[in-house]
Amino acid sequence: MPGNVTKIIPFSSVDGPGNRTAIFLQGCNINCKYCHNPETRKECINCGLCVKYCPNKALSLQDGKVSFSADKCISCDTCIKVCPNDSTPKTKLMTAEEVMTIVRKQIPFIRGITVSGGECMLQPEFIEEIFSLAKREKLGTLIDSNGTIEFKRYPKLLEVSDGVMLDIKAFFNDDHKRVTDADNFTILENAKFLGENKKLYEVRAVIAPDLYDAEKNIRAMGEFLLPLYKINPFRIKIIAYRPMGVREEYKSMRVPSAEELSYLKDILNEIGFEEIIII
Repeated sequence: MPGNVTKIIPFSSVDGPGNRTAIFLQGCNINCKYCHNPETRKECINCGLCVKYCPNKALSLQDGKVSFSADKCISCDTCIKVCPNDSTPKTKLMTAEEVMTIVRKQIPFIRGITVSGGECMLQPEFIEEIFSLAKREKLGTLIDSNGTIEFKRYPKLLEVSDGVMLDIKAFFNDDHKRVTDADNFTILENAKFLGENKKLYEVRAVIAPDLYDAEKNIRAMGEFLLPLYKINPFRIKIIAYRPMGVREEYKSMRVPSAEELSYLKDILNEIGFEEIIII
Protein backbone atom coordinates (compact mmCIF):
# COMPACT_ATOMS: atom_id res chain seq x y z
CA MET A 1 0.00 0.00 0.00
CA PRO A 2 1.24 3.56 -0.60
CA GLY A 3 2.27 5.83 2.24
CA ASN A 4 2.18 9.60 2.50
CA VAL A 5 5.85 10.65 2.64
CA THR A 6 6.86 14.16 3.70
CA LYS A 7 10.53 13.87 2.80
CA ILE A 8 13.51 11.52 2.79
CA ILE A 9 16.86 12.68 4.15
CA PRO A 10 19.57 10.49 2.56
CA PHE A 11 22.14 10.96 5.34
CA SER A 12 21.34 11.77 8.97
CA SER A 13 23.50 11.42 12.08
CA VAL A 14 20.80 12.45 14.58
CA ASP A 15 18.10 9.84 13.90
CA GLY A 16 19.67 6.82 15.54
CA PRO A 17 23.09 5.17 15.66
CA GLY A 18 25.55 5.82 12.86
CA ASN A 19 24.73 7.35 9.50
CA ARG A 20 21.14 6.65 8.48
CA THR A 21 18.51 7.49 5.92
CA ALA A 22 15.57 9.19 7.64
CA ILE A 23 12.08 8.81 6.19
CA PHE A 24 9.46 11.29 7.39
CA LEU A 25 5.77 10.46 7.07
CA GLN A 26 3.01 13.06 6.96
CA GLY A 27 0.34 13.48 9.64
CA CYS A 28 0.27 13.72 13.43
CA ASN A 29 -2.36 13.07 16.09
CA ILE A 30 -1.21 15.45 18.88
CA ASN A 31 -0.50 19.17 19.09
CA CYS A 32 2.90 19.82 20.66
CA LYS A 33 3.17 23.53 21.39
CA TYR A 34 6.89 23.46 20.62
CA CYS A 35 6.56 21.37 17.43
CA HIS A 36 9.63 22.08 15.31
CA ASN A 37 8.07 20.58 12.17
CA PRO A 38 4.45 21.85 12.25
CA GLU A 39 4.17 21.40 8.48
CA THR A 40 4.11 17.63 9.07
CA ARG A 41 0.99 17.72 11.25
CA LYS A 42 -1.86 17.62 8.73
CA GLU A 43 -2.80 16.58 5.22
CA CYS A 44 -2.85 19.22 2.48
CA ILE A 45 -6.41 20.45 1.89
CA ASN A 46 -5.56 21.86 -1.57
CA CYS A 47 -6.64 25.39 -0.67
CA GLY A 48 -4.09 26.71 -3.20
CA LEU A 49 -2.77 29.57 -1.08
CA CYS A 50 0.81 28.32 -1.39
CA VAL A 51 0.56 28.39 -5.19
CA LYS A 52 0.09 32.15 -5.14
CA TYR A 53 3.21 32.74 -3.03
CA CYS A 54 5.65 30.23 -4.55
CA PRO A 55 8.46 32.44 -5.97
CA ASN A 56 9.66 29.92 -8.57
CA LYS A 57 6.31 28.55 -9.73
CA ALA A 58 7.09 25.06 -8.40
CA LEU A 59 3.45 24.78 -7.37
CA SER A 60 0.32 24.84 -9.49
CA LEU A 61 -3.36 23.95 -9.21
CA GLN A 62 -4.43 21.07 -11.41
CA ASP A 63 -7.99 19.70 -11.28
CA GLY A 64 -8.50 21.30 -7.88
CA LYS A 65 -5.33 19.81 -6.37
CA VAL A 66 -1.95 21.35 -5.65
CA SER A 67 0.77 19.91 -7.88
CA PHE A 68 4.45 20.12 -6.89
CA SER A 69 7.35 20.22 -9.37
CA ALA A 70 10.49 19.22 -7.48
CA ASP A 71 12.79 20.33 -10.29
CA LYS A 72 11.61 23.95 -9.90
CA CYS A 73 11.73 24.02 -6.08
CA ILE A 74 14.46 26.20 -4.52
CA SER A 75 13.72 24.99 -0.95
CA CYS A 76 12.79 28.46 0.30
CA ASP A 77 9.96 27.00 2.44
CA THR A 78 7.62 29.85 1.50
CA CYS A 79 4.82 27.33 0.97
CA ILE A 80 5.25 26.02 4.50
CA LYS A 81 5.38 29.49 6.02
CA VAL A 82 2.14 30.67 4.39
CA CYS A 83 0.19 27.41 4.86
CA PRO A 84 -2.77 28.01 7.24
CA ASN A 85 -3.21 24.28 7.85
CA ASP A 86 0.13 23.09 9.33
CA SER A 87 0.82 21.16 6.16
CA THR A 88 3.02 21.10 3.06
CA PRO A 89 2.20 20.67 -0.63
CA LYS A 90 5.43 18.70 -1.17
CA THR A 91 4.30 15.34 0.23
CA LYS A 92 4.25 12.34 -2.05
CA LEU A 93 2.35 9.06 -2.08
CA MET A 94 4.98 6.33 -2.40
CA THR A 95 5.10 2.57 -2.22
CA ALA A 96 7.57 0.85 0.11
CA GLU A 97 9.57 -0.27 -2.93
CA GLU A 98 9.78 3.32 -4.19
CA VAL A 99 11.10 4.41 -0.80
CA MET A 100 13.67 1.62 -0.81
CA THR A 101 14.80 2.56 -4.32
CA ILE A 102 15.94 5.86 -2.81
CA VAL A 103 17.40 4.18 0.29
CA ARG A 104 19.45 1.71 -1.76
CA LYS A 105 21.37 4.58 -3.36
CA GLN A 106 22.98 5.22 0.04
CA ILE A 107 24.13 1.63 0.63
CA PRO A 108 26.85 0.90 1.84
CA PHE A 109 27.26 4.38 3.33
CA ILE A 110 24.45 4.01 5.89
CA ARG A 111 24.00 1.77 8.89
CA GLY A 112 20.22 1.73 8.76
CA ILE A 113 16.99 3.64 8.31
CA THR A 114 14.73 5.51 10.71
CA VAL A 115 11.06 6.28 10.03
CA SER A 116 9.76 9.43 11.69
CA GLY A 117 7.08 12.09 11.18
CA GLY A 118 4.71 13.69 11.98
CA GLU A 119 3.67 10.53 13.73
CA CYS A 120 4.77 7.61 11.59
CA MET A 121 2.76 5.04 13.58
CA LEU A 122 -0.38 6.38 11.94
CA GLN A 123 0.87 4.36 8.94
CA PRO A 124 2.12 1.15 10.64
CA GLU A 125 1.52 -1.24 7.74
CA PHE A 126 3.56 1.01 5.45
CA ILE A 127 6.45 1.04 7.93
CA GLU A 128 6.30 -2.75 8.17
CA GLU A 129 6.61 -3.04 4.40
CA ILE A 130 9.60 -0.69 4.30
CA PHE A 131 11.34 -2.45 7.19
CA SER A 132 10.79 -5.90 5.67
CA LEU A 133 12.54 -4.72 2.51
CA ALA A 134 15.29 -3.00 4.52
CA LYS A 135 16.05 -6.19 6.45
CA ARG A 136 16.71 -7.96 3.14
CA GLU A 137 19.42 -5.34 2.61
CA LYS A 138 20.76 -6.02 6.13
CA LEU A 139 19.92 -2.49 7.28
CA GLY A 140 19.03 -1.48 10.83
CA THR A 141 15.47 -0.27 11.40
CA LEU A 142 14.22 2.22 13.98
CA ILE A 143 10.86 3.89 14.63
CA ASP A 144 10.72 7.48 15.89
CA SER A 145 7.34 7.84 17.64
CA ASN A 146 5.31 9.98 20.03
CA GLY A 147 4.04 6.73 21.54
CA THR A 148 0.31 7.41 21.24
CA ILE A 149 -0.37 4.28 19.15
CA GLU A 150 -0.23 0.91 20.94
CA PHE A 151 2.79 -1.02 19.72
CA LYS A 152 1.48 -4.30 21.08
CA ARG A 153 -1.14 -4.23 18.32
CA TYR A 154 1.60 -4.60 15.70
CA PRO A 155 3.76 -7.64 16.55
CA LYS A 156 4.81 -8.19 12.91
CA LEU A 157 6.09 -4.62 12.70
CA LEU A 158 8.11 -5.07 15.90
CA GLU A 159 9.62 -8.27 14.49
CA VAL A 160 11.28 -6.25 11.72
CA SER A 161 12.08 -3.27 13.97
CA ASP A 162 15.33 -3.01 15.92
CA GLY A 163 13.77 -0.59 18.35
CA VAL A 164 11.76 2.53 19.06
CA MET A 165 12.88 6.06 19.80
CA LEU A 166 10.07 7.12 22.12
CA ASP A 167 9.03 10.64 23.10
CA ILE A 168 7.84 11.28 26.63
CA LYS A 169 6.77 14.91 26.32
CA ALA A 170 5.96 15.12 30.02
CA PHE A 171 5.59 12.43 32.67
CA PHE A 172 2.62 13.87 34.57
CA ASN A 173 -0.61 13.68 32.62
CA ASP A 174 -1.80 17.23 33.33
CA ASP A 175 1.53 18.56 32.10
CA HIS A 176 1.40 16.33 29.05
CA LYS A 177 -2.04 17.69 28.17
CA ARG A 178 -0.70 21.23 28.52
CA VAL A 179 2.15 20.45 26.13
CA THR A 180 0.29 18.32 23.55
CA ASP A 181 -3.50 18.61 24.11
CA ALA A 182 -3.47 14.83 24.70
CA ASP A 183 -3.00 12.45 27.63
CA ASN A 184 0.04 10.19 28.04
CA PHE A 185 -1.48 6.95 29.34
CA THR A 186 -0.77 4.99 26.15
CA ILE A 187 2.73 6.48 25.94
CA LEU A 188 3.73 5.21 29.37
CA GLU A 189 2.17 1.83 28.65
CA ASN A 190 4.17 1.70 25.43
CA ALA A 191 7.37 2.54 27.31
CA LYS A 192 6.71 -0.35 29.68
CA PHE A 193 5.80 -2.78 26.87
CA LEU A 194 8.78 -1.84 24.69
CA GLY A 195 11.19 -1.89 27.62
CA GLU A 196 10.08 -5.31 28.80
CA ASN A 197 10.43 -6.64 25.25
CA LYS A 198 13.88 -5.06 24.69
CA LYS A 199 12.58 -2.79 21.93
CA LEU A 200 13.13 0.55 23.67
CA TYR A 201 16.17 2.11 22.01
CA GLU A 202 15.86 5.71 23.21
CA VAL A 203 13.61 7.93 25.33
CA ARG A 204 13.50 11.64 24.57
CA ALA A 205 12.21 14.64 26.45
CA VAL A 206 12.02 18.16 25.05
CA ILE A 207 12.59 20.72 27.79
CA ALA A 208 10.28 23.75 27.51
CA PRO A 209 10.40 25.54 30.90
CA ASP A 210 7.39 27.74 30.18
CA LEU A 211 5.11 24.72 29.80
CA TYR A 212 5.92 22.51 32.80
CA ASP A 213 8.21 21.82 35.75
CA ALA A 214 11.08 20.03 33.99
CA GLU A 215 12.89 18.89 37.14
CA LYS A 216 9.78 17.32 38.64
CA ASN A 217 8.90 15.55 35.38
CA ILE A 218 12.41 14.33 34.57
CA ARG A 219 12.90 12.91 38.06
CA ALA A 220 9.56 11.05 37.95
CA MET A 221 10.25 9.84 34.41
CA GLY A 222 13.65 8.50 35.43
CA GLU A 223 12.26 6.62 38.40
CA PHE A 224 9.53 5.12 36.19
CA LEU A 225 12.02 4.05 33.50
CA LEU A 226 14.76 2.65 35.74
CA PRO A 227 13.29 -0.90 36.08
CA LEU A 228 13.02 -1.03 32.28
CA TYR A 229 16.59 0.21 31.90
CA LYS A 230 17.77 -2.66 34.09
CA ILE A 231 16.10 -5.15 31.74
CA ASN A 232 17.85 -3.74 28.68
CA PRO A 233 19.79 -0.42 28.76
CA PHE A 234 18.70 2.42 26.49
CA ARG A 235 19.78 6.01 26.15
CA ILE A 236 17.93 9.15 27.17
CA LYS A 237 18.07 12.30 25.11
CA ILE A 238 17.40 15.69 26.73
CA ILE A 239 16.45 18.17 24.02
CA ALA A 240 16.24 21.93 24.53
CA TYR A 241 13.23 23.75 23.15
CA ARG A 242 14.39 26.19 20.48
CA PRO A 243 12.25 28.70 18.56
CA MET A 244 13.47 27.63 15.10
CA GLY A 245 10.70 26.31 12.88
CA VAL A 246 7.94 26.58 15.50
CA ARG A 247 4.62 28.29 14.96
CA GLU A 248 4.59 32.05 15.49
CA GLU A 249 2.54 31.98 18.70
CA TYR A 250 5.12 29.76 20.43
CA LYS A 251 8.33 31.51 19.36
CA SER A 252 8.53 33.60 22.53
CA MET A 253 8.81 30.66 24.94
CA ARG A 254 11.97 30.56 27.02
CA VAL A 255 14.91 28.43 25.87
CA PRO A 256 16.42 26.40 28.74
CA SER A 257 19.99 27.25 29.70
CA ALA A 258 22.92 24.86 29.39
CA GLU A 259 23.08 24.79 33.20
CA GLU A 260 19.44 23.71 33.47
CA LEU A 261 19.96 20.89 30.98
CA SER A 262 23.13 19.76 32.73
CA TYR A 263 21.25 19.70 36.04
CA LEU A 264 18.57 17.44 34.54
CA LYS A 265 21.27 15.15 33.22
CA ASP A 266 22.80 14.95 36.71
CA ILE A 267 19.41 13.91 38.12
CA LEU A 268 19.19 11.02 35.65
CA ASN A 269 22.80 10.04 36.37
CA GLU A 270 22.02 9.90 40.09
CA ILE A 271 18.98 7.71 39.43
CA GLY A 272 21.18 5.22 37.56
CA PHE A 273 21.21 6.06 33.85
CA GLU A 274 24.56 6.13 32.07
CA GLU A 275 24.02 7.22 28.46
CA ILE A 276 22.38 10.64 28.52
CA ILE A 277 22.69 13.00 25.57
CA ILE A 278 21.98 16.75 25.71
CA ILE A 279 20.95 18.48 22.51
